[in-house]
Amino acid sequence: MKISHFGRRVSYSSAFSLCLFSGAPAVAELEEIIVTAQFRTQNLQEVPVAVRAFSATEIVDAGISSSQDFVDLTPNLALDDSFTYGNTFISIRGVSQINNADSPVAIIVDGVPQNNQKQFKMQLFDIERIEVLRGPQGSLYGRNAIGGAINIVSKKPTNELEGSVGATFGNGGLQEYTGAISGPILADTLAFRLAGSYLERDGLIDNTFLGTEADFVDEDYAVRGALMFTPSESLSIDLRLATAEFEAGSSYDVITDAQFNPTYRSGDANSFFDPDENFLGVTEGEFDEATLKVDWDMDFATLTLITGYTDLSENYQADLDFSNPEGLGGFQGVFGEVRQSQDLDVELLSQEIRLTSNESSNLTWVAGAFYIQTDRELQTLAGCDDDPACAAFLEVAFGLDFTPDDDFVFINRREDNDNTAWALFGQAEYSVSDKLTFQFGLRYDEDDREQTDLNAGGKSTATYDAWQPKLGLVYDFSEDMMGYATYSTGFRSGGFNAPGLQLPEFEDEFLQNYEAGLKSELLEGRLVLNTAVFWSQSDDYQFFFVDAASAAQFIGNLEEVEILGLDADFRFLASDAFEIYGGVGLADTEINEVGRVTSDALIASGVDITRVEGSRAPKNTPVTFNLGGQFTANVSSQISLIARVDYEHRGKRYWQVDNIDVQDELNLVNARLGLNGESWAVTVWGRNLTDEEYYTDFNPAEFSGSLTDIGFPAQPRTYGVDLSYVF
Repeated sequence: MKISHFGRRVSYSSAFSLCLFSGAPAVAELEEIIVTAQFRTQNLQEVPVAVRAFSATEIVDAGISSSQDFVDLTPNLALDDSFTYGNTFISIRGVSQINNADSPVAIIVDGVPQNNQKQFKMQLFDIERIEVLRGPQGSLYGRNAIGGAINIVSKKPTNELEGSVGATFGNGGLQEYTGAISGPILADTLAFRLAGSYLERDGLIDNTFLGTEADFVDEDYAVRGALMFTPSESLSIDLRLATAEFEAGSSYDVITDAQFNPTYRSGDANSFFDPDENFLGVTEGEFDEATLKVDWDMDFATLTLITGYTDLSENYQADLDFSNPEGLGGFQGVFGEVRQSQDLDVELLSQEIRLTSNESSNLTWVAGAFYIQTDRELQTLAGCDDDPACAAFLEVAFGLDFTPDDDFVFINRREDNDNTAWALFGQAEYSVSDKLTFQFGLRYDEDDREQTDLNAGGKSTATYDAWQPKLGLVYDFSEDMMGYATYSTGFRSGGFNAPGLQLPEFEDEFLQNYEAGLKSELLEGRLVLNTAVFWSQSDDYQFFFVDAASAAQFIGNLEEVEILGLDADFRFLASDAFEIYGGVGLADTEINEVGRVTSDALIASGVDITRVEGSRAPKNTPVTFNLGGQFTANVSSQISLIARVDYEHRGKRYWQVDNIDVQDELNLVNARLGLNGESWAVTVWGRNLTDEEYYTDFNPAEFSGSLTDIGFPAQPRTYGVDLSYVF
């Protein structure tokens, strides 16, 4: 499966951008991107998977400084902020993440899986490459790669002294600083790299009652250090340590309808409001991480050992009813000072052992084993914050019985979750001829879960397991065109809802995917066009809702969901100075069967179950596409100008399973204009230039446990300037 032309001239960045900070003449060709999506080094165009990859050059050109930035440039992928500063929901090809459950995407940073929901939202600095694999990747990446996988690779230590510093200033009091330095300790044997990032902002979303911004960031900093030891050409040892800490706004959901009525359903996810809480939400968090990677080239294959350890914690405190004391027409204020808080502590320890063959024969393969141990402790509190009037009302209205010692707390749930998972996997490719290659993959995952109710002392245990096969056929039509057809699978583990609830357990989810794709280079290498069509069926599709009777959050299962879609990406070098790029994502979902247990629970929550079957899956956006252009010109022999515009279209968003709450289509525009010298760059930029108002999460009362519909507002227009210097 070789495509020689691709090795010379294909990839994803503008020709002139290759000369960033160099002042050298531009070359009229597209940059080549090398990826490790299949655990071996390959040209992007030779990988039979729908991959959207971002090189170090494009990361700079596009101004990618957070996980949100590259997600917005990838059709059929979405990342929604919700509730706390570090809390996000990722959706890919119609499969979505839900609160307090596993991701539908395997997130891998420098070879280590990020298995908690709080780990994906991050500031990206000193990054070498980002790879987004769309479609289930269970045979190689294992559990939770049901929708795809994302590899983030940071820059390695170097044997020559180099470094960079950068600063960003923007509206809303935005200040961001980055820096990196790398070099040898022992020439050609031991090298180091140290990089860091610091962010703060006043915020742009007003709390109209308190007269301050709700989306402030007091601090968000991260430091990463690496040592690379290469005692011989065949052995390398890579040690990385990282720490991060943040304090920022939290839980500034807004009440989106004007009726204090639990039976009222606005069905309107498009009226935009500002937060109006009487208590300013705050999130605090920190994490520490260590990674050790060993690569040993044994001639016939490379042995890779990856050990990862993560310790993370998050605490938030916020208003519970999302309103001020006066509330909506005086109704909401009867609750007084109602607060909520949550403490989360997670420890993860993972180990992967992998053997990857060399490419000296028609047969290439990879085989390995994986183990991860996760300890997760969670406490959720709700109370009246020492407010006797609030306590007195709740005692009468809901029959609660407070004592002087409980600080008017009426919800106190504490749980400990121990999760031990292991897997064996392998994948092989056999080239029958110069044109035809067969691909075989298989993985077995087993996930043992134990939950302990730290208040009542009860314990629940369960084991979830799955075989995840993959079959593929790859055909080189010519040196410039490759086609593939695959059957692939994905598995998302089941688990437990909070202790003491009527739906204690949710089932694991299994997805089967049939896909056909084409990767091509046209117009003498000036156009790269990659397309893939797919049909998927998900059994026991996981989703989130709230049981009205107990006001408790639940993860439930839809018995069968069908997904039909398309991924397409292109790059076109229209001239030596102008590049056009874009992509289309289609993911049309349909709920075929709900299942009896879920039907009963939804009916009890006030949902019209007759609307669910035949509807789209929750958080589904059937149509997304991107279109952009980048123009580069030499101002002088040492200075170049880069102008870039990115347009993103998001189709209608179907928030819940009954499809009553639908967000209108969105059109977002970002732009950048910069001057690059031999060692410096100055760039002005703007995001959401048309100042679109929309929600990144929306939950009606039937699905949120609130007494009214609530939505989490997106940031308005932002703009600023980037300054950078390399040496």
